Amino acid sequence: MGDPKFPRRSYDTPSHPWQGERIKAEAEIVRQYGLKNKTEVWKAQTILRNFRGQSRELQARVRTGEAQAKLEADNLIAKCARIGVLPVEGATLNDILALTDVKILERRLQTIVYRKGLTNSMKQARQMIVHGHIYMNGHRVTVPGYIVTRLEESSIEYNPSSAFNDDMHPMRQSKPSNKKPYVPIEMRPRERRAPRRDDRAPRDAPVAEAPAEAPAEAPAETPTLEE
Repeated sequence: MGDPKFPRRSYDTPSHPWQGERIKAEAEIVRQYGLKNKTEVWKAQTILRNFRGQSRELQARVRTGEAQAKLEADNLIAKCARIGVLPVEGATLNDILALTDVKILERRLQTIVYRKGLTNSMKQARQMIVHGHIYMNGHRVTVPGYIVTRLEESSIEYNPSSAFNDDMHPMRQSKPSNKKPYVPIEMRPRERRAPRRDDRAPRDAPVAEAPAEAPAEAPAETPTLEE
């Protein structure tokens, strides 16, 4: 039968494990999109890195007049448009270089289920997908990180045998929380703080001497019986 085949890792880890800005940015993305861990962030970054690498290579080959490169470039642009990260018409290879990992994360099944209003939060969308409450193209899909195409997006619905099909289900009757939508740190407006008022005296100012304390009065002597 041969040796068993083990699947290879489908993502690349960061080159340096301790980078404060990168760790902070990844934690914000995990919180915003309700991801399980940072591995899902790295998978999205790897997908985008592969697209951008192909785009740079094809641009160099197209400049040489290679016919096969032109065909491969059209196929790459069509694939990016099919999964919804590029517009259907008018996209170029330069548009692929301008993509960010947020574009890939927005096309995940978990994100689209939440955007369509089937759940009240990103975490709940992940739970419902894993538990088999979401159907797509008439089949149950239990992978939250599945990249949804434009054609598949309209077929996402509840599982016909799921209790969530009932409009009177408590989850569908409950309103989402009044919490403000999450905004990444880099997009938040900076708060202007009032200038600090320094009431301290300058260093060169003479130090005022404390007033001398008055001597304490001696207590009055109490008369004794002998007097």
